[in-house]
Amino acid sequence: MLSCALCFVQACWSQITAAGGATPCILIETPQKEVSVLPDISKFARYRFQNLFISPSPLPDLSWGSPKDVWQKMLSKESKYIHTSRLLQNHSALNPDMRSILLDWLIEVSEVYSLHRETFYLAQDFFDRFMLTQNSVNKSMLQLIGVTSLFIASKLEEIYPPKLHEFAYVTDGACSEDDLIEMELIMLKALKWELSPVTAVSWLNLFLQVSSLKDSPKLLLPQYSQEQFIQIAQLLDLCILHLTSLDFQYRILAAAALYHYTSMEVVTKATGLEWENISECVHWVAPFFRVVQRNPPLKLKNFKKVPEEDRHNIQTHMNYLDMLADVKVKPEPFLSEQSPVSVGGILTPPKSTEKTPV
Repeated sequence: MLSCALCFVQACWSQITAAGGATPCILIETPQKEVSVLPDISKFARYRFQNLFISPSPLPDLSWGSPKDVWQKMLSKESKYIHTSRLLQNHSALNPDMRSILLDWLIEVSEVYSLHRETFYLAQDFFDRFMLTQNSVNKSMLQLIGVTSLFIASKLEEIYPPKLHEFAYVTDGACSEDDLIEMELIMLKALKWELSPVTAVSWLNLFLQVSSLKDSPKLLLPQYSQEQFIQIAQLLDLCILHLTSLDFQYRILAAAALYHYTSMEVVTKATGLEWENISECVHWVAPFFRVVQRNPPLKLKNFKKVPEEDRHNIQTHMNYLDMLADVKVKPEPFLSEQSPVSVGGILTPPKSTEKTPV
């Protein structure tokens, strides 16, 4: 019986691993077994203690709960859902460019299917956390892992998610429906079914809402400018494509992006953070902001069957890879400078706009 099982050896991966590739089978404990909490492997652990226990709640009075309790619950997820730029250290065949190309493609797929920004950011989180649990993943597996991440995220976030065959279709034959189903199970077990992080774009949504509240706050009704939101979201999109963005908590990353478009006063009101909490991330985001500023301002897009009041929440795609190439970020000591790689069609199926409708 499932309830009696203490652990599974993940064997089904080998069925969909390319010939000759390493099989990153791992022992995965089932959710039924009590497990000890793993130590925080992020080198930014100092943020976790400081933000969780010191930062005051910026939330207004809530009719449906305690603002302090809600805030502490959100902050606790920053310590529970660990992410770090060191996720590629155990994958000798991979480099940061491959991750950037994959995430950029997922953004494109998200726009084609009018998926919400939160869906993409959930997929990004699932992908990065999953890769942290694995070893020696072959580059031929990246597209399958990425599209499966988006498949899982869409079922969680979208009211009408794309069908399974549509996710297989956008890979142009590289991944079958059976591959997606098998990888979904592998990923869910590896992530221990922990699928509810507070993403960077969720924090941004909350921060803008809190900063826009008036005398009679209604937290659940959007009050901020859609135009301002998509400008900051664009910066966040560009940042998240860079591997070292994972060295910052999502809350810190969203606050730093907000700072570049507003002021420290607004950031403190909306986030409860002070300059010393975000200064390192603000400096890291600065070159991304300068690149974004050199491009024309974004305009809201209209999406079929998407209400006008929700269109800012739909993920949009831009020339992010070209923009990313213009960003000059000092590499981490363990990451060497690498020139862009050719992935030989693995992550570059025909553009979705060039495909004929299903």
